[in-house]
Amino acid sequence: MSDKIGLYPGSFDPVTNGHVDIIDRASKLFDQLYIGVFCNSEKKGFFDLEIRIRILKEALKNYPNVTVISAQDRLAVDVAKELGVTHMVRGLRNPTDFEYESNLEYFNNRLEEQLETIYFIARNVFRPLSSSRIKELIHFNSPIDDLVPQSVVDQLERINEDY
Repeated sequence: MSDKIGLYPGSFDPVTNGHVDIIDRASKLFDQLYIGVFCNSEKKGFFDLEIRIRILKEALKNYPNVTVISAQDRLAVDVAKELGVTHMVRGLRNPTDFEYESNLEYFNNRLEEQLETIYFIARNVFRPLSSSRIKELIHFNSPIDDLVPQSVVDQLERINEDY
């Protein structure tokens, strides 16, 4: 039997507790789970790539089978092929997410027929969470401690100390 290897790609800008919940659940299904930090050209970045990687590594340090990787200017499906990934991991919060993700799955399967996609439905408590809403709260200096991992809060405190 071959290893089950997952890839959960995203911008994670910033990572939320909803992302971490999906990672936690997915980590129990795979021998190896890669968290791929990708740059989304359609989104304006908040944290630079290196900071997002550091935040994720800190938030996921207690998951021995989870590895944070990054890729710029590459399709997630190409990275998946290179890593021997068997399953793409995606999270769904609402019907809009489903429409987007099912379209993405169509194109991923055109490029790599053997790659399966597994969808995790967000738990009710995490459904309203999105990185975009977190960025908005940060912009208005609103508390986010219960919405994101401590590593995000720590990074924001570092930024505020520098100003």
